[in-house]
Amino acid sequence: MKIYFSCSITGGRQDEAVYQAMVSALLAAGHEVPTAHLSESNILSLESDADAGEIYRRDVNWVNESDAVVAEVSTPSHGVGYEVALALLSGKPVLCCYQRSRRVSKMILGNDQPNLTLAPYDSTAEAVAALRDFLEKIPGQKG
Repeated sequence: MKIYFSCSITGGRQDEAVYQAMVSALLAAGHEVPTAHLSESNILSLESDADAGEIYRRDVNWVNESDAVVAEVSTPSHGVGYEVALALLSGKPVLCCYQRSRRVSKMILGNDQPNLTLAPYDSTAEAVAALRDFLEKIPGQKG
């Protein structure tokens, strides 16, 4: 399955270890993750010279081509919110994981669309478990 992984880049990287664990779990399960590089520690330098329009077109295409979107939403990010909305409007299943102790936008928490799964967590292991559970529930797919 092709999974679009979404996380904060310019909004803050304090959850990088969680991003890396989630992406590692997706890859280990055999999923294609075009945005795996977003979890890398050097992402800011990797994309520093990239044109904003190119990134927009690339990422929108990746969301559209993906079977599902997995987003870590503990750190506020305009881009992550945009990608979540785009996926939901396209009818894709979306998982939004967030640290239970953090304040998360009510636009995410209050969204009752049936394709959206919210997963608060207290540990990285709990976030990865929520990810696996989400993938197992996608009709016709294996987690």
